[in-house]
Amino acid sequence: MNAYAPEVEARLREEAAQIVARYPQGHERSALLPMLHLVQSEDGYVSAAGITLCADVLGLTRPEVSAVATFYTQYKRHPNGEYTVGVCTNALCAVMGGDQIWETLEEHLGIGHEEVTEDGKITLERLECNAACDYAPVIMVNWEFFDNQTPASALKLVSDLQAGRPVAPTRGPDQVPTFKEVSHTLAGFEDGLASQGPTAGSSSLRGLEIARENDWTSPEVSADTPAVEGNN
Repeated sequence: MNAYAPEVEARLREEAAQIVARYPQGHERSALLPMLHLVQSEDGYVSAAGITLCADVLGLTRPEVSAVATFYTQYKRHPNGEYTVGVCTNALCAVMGGDQIWETLEEHLGIGHEEVTEDGKITLERLECNAACDYAPVIMVNWEFFDNQTPASALKLVSDLQAGRPVAPTRGPDQVPTFKEVSHTLAGFEDGLASQGPTAGSSSLRGLEIARENDWTSPEVSADTPAVEGNN
């Protein structure tokens, strides 16, 4: 079984201890989810060495750790690309062009769902709803939004990623971080990018703008307000 170099394991154990410290005593195993992201930030996937480390730190068995790692799609069990390009093909994105975008990228990159390009740059994923239907069709790169995509814009996006050119999402940081960098952030460590770029677009905010223009407010609810029948 592969093992980490001593200096790498020491660093990971130090950061793992910081993660565990966020949880109440007796609930340390709740740290497993962010710890799996920590492992991915080092290896680019949940490796055998990473599973062993998580199990040892949290007092779990390797099968227990593996069971969690195989349940959630954000955890990868084989080496992932530097950039995960996820194409939403759920209902609205699909009818707006998501299926065509998927077919275009699949043919251009020569890979299918959860496969990696030969240069190791891109993992292609077919995604379910990304909660951005007002910008359909949507692509996500390492979970950053690229709104209102077309086959042409999607091709340019993956070409830029493979060429190492900087790519900025529609909403989010000035440049898309790598999969390992994002994994470190998901493990709970700040990346300093929170204030970069818009977090919401005009379409998402339009309802709020209309409400403010018309002085619409939500009704006040007090303890004496009767519950709506069927919602008790």
